Amino acid sequence: VQLQASGGGLVQAGGSLRLSCTASGRTFSNSAMGWFRQAPGKEREFVARINWSGGSTYYANSVKGRFTISGDNAQNTVYLQMNSLKPEDTAVYYCAQAQRAWSYGGSLARDFDSWGQGTLVTVSS
Repeated sequence: VQLQASGGGLVQAGGSLRLSCTASGRTFSNSAMGWFRQAPGKEREFVARINWSGGSTYYANSVKGRFTISGDNAQNTVYLQMNSLKPEDTAVYYCAQAQRAWSYGGSLARDFDSWGQGTLVTVSS
């Protein structure tokens, strides 16, 4: 499967952005999509996860209440709506697909098999 992420850009603190990730090629109904991010000089960290079937979601505490992950099965596209952005949200955001789903959790990068190229989000203060 190939993943194409888009929607990054420069935004002021308090603003919003919506990231998109479209999957092409073979996808799995009992699978999940996730968003991760990596800030300069830091390790990649989990942001949010959604199951393709059923729509169960899971969020990192740092984004809970501000970010919303959603999916459009017909379009094989996952979105990350980011509101109330903070300078510390600045990072390259990656989407990824896992060949499994979770009822809870699903935040480890090693459990995701396919990765997109990343899109840069910069939040200015």
